[in-house]
Order: sequence, then C-alpha cells, then structure tokens
Amino acid sequence: MNAAVRAVVRVGIYTGAKVYFVHEGYQGLVDGGDNIKEATWESVSMMLQLGGTVIGSARCQDFRTRQGRLKAAQNLVKRRITNLCVIGGDGSLTGADTFRAEWSSLLAELLKAGGITAEEAKLSSYLNIVGMVGSIDNDFCGTDMTIGTDSALHRIMEIVDAITTTAQSHQRTFVLEVMGRHCGYLALITALACGADWVFIPESPPEDNWEDHLCRRLTETRVGGSRLNIIIVAEGAIDKQGRAITSDDIKALVVKRLGYDTRVTILGHVQRGGTPSAFDRILGSRMGVEAVMALLEGTPDTPACVVSLSGNQAVRLPLMECVQVTKDVTTAMNEGRFEDALKLRGRSFQNNWNVYKLLAHIRPPSTKSGYTLAVLNVGAPAAGMNAAVRSTVRIGLIHGHRMLAVHDGFEGLAHGQVEDISWEKVGSWIGLGGSKLGTKRTLPKKHFEEISNNISKFGIHGLVIIGGFEVSWQQAELEGDATLPTSMPSLTFPPPPQAFTGSLELMEGRTKFEELCIPLCIIPATVSNNVPGSDFSIGADTALNTITTTCDRIKQSAAGTKRRVFIIETMGGFCGYLATMAGLAGGADAAYIFEEHFSIRDLQANVEHLTEKMKTTVKRGLVLRNERCNENYSTDFIYSLYLEEGKGIFDCRKNVLGHMQQGGTPTPFDRNFATKMGAKAVAWITGKIKECSRHGRIFANTPDSACLLGMRKRSLVFQPITELKEQTDFEHRIPREQWWLKLRPILKILAKYHIELDTSERAHLEHLSGKSMALEASL
Repeated sequence: MNAAVRAVVRVGIYTGAKVYFVHEGYQGLVDGGDNIKEATWESVSMMLQLGGTVIGSARCQDFRTRQGRLKAAQNLVKRRITNLCVIGGDGSLTGADTFRAEWSSLLAELLKAGGITAEEAKLSSYLNIVGMVGSIDNDFCGTDMTIGTDSALHRIMEIVDAITTTAQSHQRTFVLEVMGRHCGYLALITALACGADWVFIPESPPEDNWEDHLCRRLTETRVGGSRLNIIIVAEGAIDKQGRAITSDDIKALVVKRLGYDTRVTILGHVQRGGTPSAFDRILGSRMGVEAVMALLEGTPDTPACVVSLSGNQAVRLPLMECVQVTKDVTTAMNEGRFEDALKLRGRSFQNNWNVYKLLAHIRPPSTKSGYTLAVLNVGAPAAGMNAAVRSTVRIGLIHGHRMLAVHDGFEGLAHGQVEDISWEKVGSWIGLGGSKLGTKRTLPKKHFEEISNNISKFGIHGLVIIGGFEVSWQQAELEGDATLPTSMPSLTFPPPPQAFTGSLELMEGRTKFEELCIPLCIIPATVSNNVPGSDFSIGADTALNTITTTCDRIKQSAAGTKRRVFIIETMGGFCGYLATMAGLAGGADAAYIFEEHFSIRDLQANVEHLTEKMKTTVKRGLVLRNERCNENYSTDFIYSLYLEEGKGIFDCRKNVLGHMQQGGTPTPFDRNFATKMGAKAVAWITGKIKECSRHGRIFANTPDSACLLGMRKRSLVFQPITELKEQTDFEHRIPREQWWLKLRPILKILAKYHIELDTSERAHLEHLSGKSMALEASL
C-alpha cells in the first residue's frame, strides 16, 4: 500500500495538484482535523520497503451512516478536495461509490444547514473517485493481482519451505491453514508453488468421498518414497453441503486412518506483515500513477473506476461492475453453484486450478502413448528452472509419454548424457534454485552429428528446451572463457549459449539431418528477461527480489550516518530490465541501461539533481547501473564521479551484486509461472507430435514445429522462433521492442525529475463482459 501512496503523492505533486493524506481511513475522513494533512515530496521518502500502511487504516461505522458521510463531505469541501483515491477491499470501494453517488445531495444538505458556503459548494460541485484494490486474498474480480497478494505469498512460501525441512526429517504430515475466508487464491497458488498433496478451497469443495481419496493420495506419496505430506487449507474451506472443513478435522482424519505423525500450522496474520515484494512495490507504483491520471481525466459523467494490471497492461474497470461480480462469487458459493463460482473468478484462476488438479490428482496412465520427450536446460541457471522441469516431466508422464532428462544442455545431448526420469525423481524439485539437470555453454551446431545419433538412439520425438538468451559476462568469466578480459568486458566476445540461438541452429540443421526434424518448444528462463517473444522469463522475478532486498539492506546499513549515495551494479547483459524494475521497486534516483543512451552531460545532470535533493531532508541516494550499459562509463567511473561531485554533501559506496542474483530459492511467481509453462509446453508438443506423425515416424520441418512459449501482454502464446528473428537484436541479445521501457518515465518522475509523461497508451475504461480476465490462454 505504501508504494501506491508514494506514487499518488509524487505524481499528484508532479501534475501540480495539492495532495492530502487522510489518516486512519474513513474514520479520519469523518473526524477531520489533523487526520487530513497536506503531503509533501519528502513525506513519502524511505517508505517503499515498509509493510502495512504509514497513513493508517481503520474500520469505520460512522461512515456507514449519512451523518458520518455529511461530516466527511464537509471536511473535503473545506479543503477543496474534489478527487479521492481509495486503497482497500470491496467494502471500502463500495463505500466510496456510495459517497460519490450522494455527493450532490450531501452538498445541498450542508449548504442548507450552513455547513458550507455557496462558493465552496460551487468549487466542489462533483467528486471523482478512483480505487486501488488492497487485499492479500486477491478476491476482487476483474483484476489479476491485488496489492499485497504477492507479498503474502512470499510470507507463506518462506514458512512452507521451512516446515518442509522439518517434515522431511521426521516423516511428518503438515496441515497448513492460510487466509482466504471467501477466496482460495492464496491456498491454490501455495499448493501449486510447493507441490502440495492436497488443497482445500471454498470455490471448489472436494467430492463426497474426499476422505478416502485424500488418504489414498497420501499413502501413494509415501509409498513413492516421499518422507512428508503437505496439505494446504484455506480458512473458508467447505464441503459440498457447505459444512466447514477445518485443519483439526483433517489432522484427526489422517491420524485415525493412517496413523501418520501430523501437525497443524495456522499462519494467521503473519501473512499480512513483512516487507513488500518487488512485484507489489511495482504494482502499487504503477497503479498509483494510473490512479492520478484517471482522477485528472475524470468528469462528472465518468463512472468510478478501479485501476489494476492485467498481464503487464494497466487497465481501468468500472468499480461497481467489479464489486458486483465479486459479490456474485460469494452468492454462487452460498447457493452451491461452485462451477459458476470458479468461472466468475476468471480464467486465470480456473487455469491454476486445472493445472493443480493435473499435477496432484491424476496419475500416469497404464497405457503409454508411444512417444518420448526429452527436457534439457540451456544457458545460465535461473531460479524456477527445476520447477519447469518438474512440471514438464509430470505432465508428460500423465500424457503417457516416456520422459528423458538430458544433463548439461546440448553438450550432454551430444555425449549421450540422457536418462529416464520418473514421477518421484522430480518430486522435491519445485522449490530448488539453480539447475538440477545442469547447463553447459555449448551450442549445438558443431555437434549436429552426435546429437542426431542420440536423438535416433534414444527415440526422442520432441524436445522441451528451458533456457534464455543471455549469459552475463560475469558468468562467462567465472566459467573460464579465455576470450574475456577480467576488467570491463569487450563488446565483441563470442555469443554464449542460449536456448533461443541453439534452437535456431537446430532448425538450420534440419536440412542435413532428418533426425532433427522433431517438434521443439522453448520455455524462456533467464534472470535477464531478454528473450524475444516473451514479456517475462522464469527466474527474473527471483533475481529482481534479490536485488530489491539487497538494496533495502544496503540503504539500511547507512542508517544513523551522514548522507550517502550507493552505486549498485546489476546483471542483465545488455538488457536493462533488472536495473529498471529494481529502480522502481527500490526507489532509485537513476538507473543506467544500454537501451537508453546517456552521455557525460546526462551523468552530470543526474549528479546535480541528486546533490540538490541531498540538501533537503533526503539522506539516502540509490543509483543502479546495468552491467553492460556503457563500455566506458563503468561502475568505477560513475562511483568516482558521484564521489567527487558530492564532496561536502554526501559520500559514496559501490556494490557489484554479481552471482547472488542467479541463486536462491525461486519466488512464488517463478514457481507458479514455471509450472504452468511446463504444463502448457507439453500439451502443445503432444499435439504437434501427433500432427507431424506419418506411418509411425515423426517428421516436423515447418516453421511452426519449433516455437517459443511466451507471455505477451495478457496471454501465453506459441510463436515460431524463425518469425522472432525479425524482432531480435542478435548483437546485443535483446528484443528490438521491450514493454518495460515505457515504465522508465515513471521511475524518473518518482525521483523528482521534471520530464514529460507519455500518456498516449494510457488505460481506457474496459467492461468485465468484454475483458479477458485471463493471464494466459486455456490449457
């Protein structure tokens, strides 16, 4: 919520508006006085990393009464406040809409009673309302993610990962209860992200004989070699008759039927607290900017709206349409229409549920398909790769395929490092960082003959390649590439291995080697997020959170000292995604990237700008630099420049974050994203194999038989890799167009630069009936 508050304040001031804090929610609006204070630029400094809300929130019975709303209206009119930005759940937003609908009559009543003057009433003739949804349950229909949901998932997964270790040690069953009285989103995504044996959600109660099914499922898992069972329960879980299913009920069942040592953990309000995730900070910042734009463009005829993100696109939706659909979900559940409730939650929720059921409740069939799929990792490791392999293997086995694991990328495929991989083998991989299959920096072109022989030898009918389009120059140096200098890298060293380039080479090899004429699918996985054809890559969210958390700690290290500026170098090769998004999430003063050329004059202007800020109450400065943003303006150079120019005002420190950005356990987003990508890739490649099958042989040599699965705006789409060549800058290994570059002006405005904000692609009001609420297409 604080990121949204900060963005509203700063963008409001940037546009020339007066911005006020209303402390303690609607209660502060009713009570007035010191609860409504004018906000300044500095008053929202150093709050991005804080959980909760610094302006307070409170439930307010007074605002439910007309008398209370009269007081609130009077307090706003006296301060000439005509635009209200409300961050809350459906109750708060419904109250705001009621307030707006009554505005004219409230003013008339106040005027009649002498509470306001005719002049004041004229200046405040109408009230604009914009809502941002703050709810960890993600229970507001029409939006993909509400503010706070991703952070809550981070808290939950930290606890689940910790519990998993003790459960394995003692061979225990754990029942974990998460929040979600009327919405099972947290429980569902947690179950997907930790590979839970069972999940109970209110939108889809279990079948009548669920007790038998659950016990059979837990027994199968143990017989398969697992030392633990994890069961996730939403606090609002019910059965088909509407009776509550509690954590204690489930524990009693497991102990009585199976005799397993079982523990219950109720997470409670720990889910609401803690530092916000990088995603939530960026979400709050983007929504705050969009909210100000919506308010300033509002007219008396504009319906009250909520702003949110759909995919990576900002959207505006009619507030009361969203509230009504949200209420319809609860009504459907109360009436036992659970299929309708699932549909009303949106296609994204349904897809998550369908993927979970596939992975947790369906077992490999006894009859086999006769097809063999191989999965391999290529390029630098990225958190979430193992989750993608796990999903690919298990969904492949569910389709009846024989699944093969290829170790050490294309080199392993050439040397025959191929083995069968089972359901149980990948069981615990979902939360592991790095690459269990291993990766090597070898492209396939010089090994075509060996690769073709092994494809034939192992009878491989399709390839799922998980990897990216970049190896950091630091990674290449670590692996001992003699062509790289040890100082600032040359701009001309040979390209490192990538899933994208390697797949293009395999396509070229089809003309000489018939064995290469098999379907292949690339799943983008790289911390750099620079794969053409996809707005997001597996691993980028984990790296972004690592950078953001590290920046928080680095800034905190200077607490109590004099004014200090930190120069921090991030990974990404030539792609500035990590530097830009970490800049947004960490409140950076500048982020230098290759895609946005800068000169010594720009550096000088940045130093002068930061120097002026440091003369006020601001005590910390953060400057990010992408590792290959400029050959000559190195991290050392920028550090020396700031150090020299800031003498007497601030001192400087520099940090090169290095390989910590590639490590760590994957975030909930990366686990979930990787799981769905793996499932969708196998579904596609299975269809493509059948399509290319002739007389028992597979022959795939059309462009659409080698595709990259990527997220584009609001959908997961398959794109032939030959078509993506036109969209690619191969010299610098980045897409020619990158969606996140449009966020750079927001970063600068929030850092107090006076620049033009391009609103040519601003969000327009959409209606739920005409809006695809899916983050991806149906499986």
